[in-house]
Amino acid sequence: MNKEGKIATIVLWVLVIISAVLVVSLMANVGEDYKTDPVLAGWVYTNLTWSYILLAIGAGIVIISGLYHMITDIKAAKGGLVALVFFAVIFGVSYALSSDAIPQFVGVQEFVDSGALTANISKLIDTGLYASYILLGLSILSIVYSSVARLFK
Repeated sequence: MNKEGKIATIVLWVLVIISAVLVVSLMANVGEDYKTDPVLAGWVYTNLTWSYILLAIGAGIVIISGLYHMITDIKAAKGGLVALVFFAVIFGVSYALSSDAIPQFVGVQEFVDSGALTANISKLIDTGLYASYILLGLSILSIVYSSVARLFK
């Protein structure tokens, strides 16, 4: 194993140990009165903060690694850019089809009153649903196409 591999392994083990200590500390502080215990709330907040930190580190590594590989391998960069444009088009079509109307169902007024459901959030939810439907349809079409194409070969 080279030097970079050893450093990465050590860093990963440190992150795992810190995560394990935080989770064990959280579980050790769960008591009878877990709904109003301020100590437990502090441990939950600490674990959530640690999760956000790990998420940011992971996302940063993914972005930096992707940029590095895109710069070093131009052929792979073309495929990545085509995929990026494809997903941008899917998002654009989904956003264009989506509505900002707030759906009407039992209990919706509570979410509207608290500000958890606004027209913008409703539009983004609609966009995600349409994107899921489009991607599901495209995956089903690709499965059918590959099966039919195999019959004619």
